[in-house]
Amino acid sequence: MKRINFETGTVTGNILNAALPMLVAQILSLLYNIVDRIYIGRIPEIGTAALGAVGLCFPLIMIITACSNLFGSGGAPIFSINRGMGDDNKANTILNTSFTMVCASAIFLMLIGIVFSKPLLVLFGASPNALTYARPYIVIYLLGTLPAMVSTGMNPFINAQGYSTTGMFSVTIGAVANIILDPLFIFVFGLGVNGAAIATVISQILSAVFVFYFLRKKAEIKVRLLHKNEFSSCLSIAKNIITLGTAGFIMQLTNSLVSICCNNVLYVTGGDVYISVMTIISSVRQMVETPIYAITEGSSPIISYNYGARRPERVKKAGIVMAVMALIYTGIMWSIIILAPKYLIMIFSSDATLIKDVVPALKLYFAAFIFMDLQYIGQTVFKSLNKRKQAIFFSLLRKVFIVVPLTYILPYALHMGTDGVFMAEPVSNVIGGSMCFITMLFTVLPELNRMKE
Repeated sequence: MKRINFETGTVTGNILNAALPMLVAQILSLLYNIVDRIYIGRIPEIGTAALGAVGLCFPLIMIITACSNLFGSGGAPIFSINRGMGDDNKANTILNTSFTMVCASAIFLMLIGIVFSKPLLVLFGASPNALTYARPYIVIYLLGTLPAMVSTGMNPFINAQGYSTTGMFSVTIGAVANIILDPLFIFVFGLGVNGAAIATVISQILSAVFVFYFLRKKAEIKVRLLHKNEFSSCLSIAKNIITLGTAGFIMQLTNSLVSICCNNVLYVTGGDVYISVMTIISSVRQMVETPIYAITEGSSPIISYNYGARRPERVKKAGIVMAVMALIYTGIMWSIIILAPKYLIMIFSSDATLIKDVVPALKLYFAAFIFMDLQYIGQTVFKSLNKRKQAIFFSLLRKVFIVVPLTYILPYALHMGTDGVFMAEPVSNVIGGSMCFITMLFTVLPELNRMKE
C-alpha cells in the first residue's frame, strides 16, 4: 500500500495526497449515511412521514459518532505527534488504548440505547405515529454499534500512518455495500424502513472487518486490545486521548443537542412537517460539509507530525493551504445553496409541498455558512497541536452557549416561529466562527515563531 511521508515533499502535495483520498472516502461515507434517507423518502405513501421519523434518530446516531470520534480524533493527533518525535512505542500504546476504549464504549452504548430507545425518541420529539417507524429503525441500527465505531474511530489511525488511500478504501467497502443493499432490503424484500437499517448494519460490519484486518496485519504500527496488566500504566494516555478528543466529541454531541432542541421547537411551532424539513436541511448540511471535513482532517496529520518534529514553517504552510482550500470550496457551495437550492433538496424528496417549505428555510439556515470555515480551521489547528482547552471551549461556545439559547429565544421571545430556529445557525456561525479563528491566530502564530527562533 502506498504511504505518504510527511517529512518530505511540498506541504501542499502532502495535504492533497492525504485530503483527496479522504475526500473520496468522506463522499462515500456521506452516501453511506444519506442513501437511507434518499430511498426512505421515496417509499410509496409513507415516504415523507418515514423520513421525518428517521430524522428523529439522528441525535442518537450522532452520539455514537461522537464517541467514536472521541477516541479516534483524540488519539490520532497524539499518535502522529509521537511518530514525528520518533517514539513509535508510545504511538503503538496510544493506538491500542484508543482501540480498547472504542470497543468498550460501543458495547455500553449499544445496551443503553436499546433498553432506553423509546423514552429517548420521545425526548427527541417523536410523536406516537413517528415512533412506529423510528423505534424499529434505531434498535436495528444499534445492533451494529461496535462495527460502526470500529470503522469510524480507528480509520484516523490508518490515515495518520500515511495510508490515506487505504483509509479511503475502508469507507468505500461499506458505502458501496449500503448503496447496493438498501434498495434490495427496502423495496425488493419489502422491509421498508427496517430494511434500510439492516443494510446499514451489514455495510458497517464489512468496513470494520477491513479496518481491523489492515491495522492488525498490514500497517506499520499494529493494533490490539490492551492486556489487563497494561490498564493502570495506560490511564494517563487514556486521559490525554479523552481530553483532546473531547473537542470533537462535544462538537458532535452538541450537534445532537441542537438537533433535539430544534425538533422540539419545530414540532410546537410548525408540526410534524417541519421535522421533515429539518431532516432535509440536516442532510444537505452533511452533504456540503463533507469536503470541508475531508480538507481539515486530511491536513491534521501533516500539522501534528511537523509540530512534533519541530518544523514550524511546515506547520504554518499546512494551515494556510488548508484554509485556502476550505474557503474556495465553501464559496462555491454557498453560491449553489443560495441560487439553486431546489436541486439539492430534490435529492431527498420529490414532495412539491415539502420542497416549497424547505427552500426558504434552507436559504436562511445557510445565510452565513462561509463563516463556518473559520470554526473548522481554528478547531483543526487547536486539535492538531494538542491545544485541548481551546478546542473544548470553542466547541462549547458556538453550539451550547449561542445556538441552543437562540433556538428558544428567537421563535418564542421574538415571535419568529420556525424562522427563528433556522436563524440561530447563521448567527452562531458569525460569532462563534470569528472568535475561534481570531483566537487561533493570536495564540498559535506567536508559539510557532518562538519555535522557529
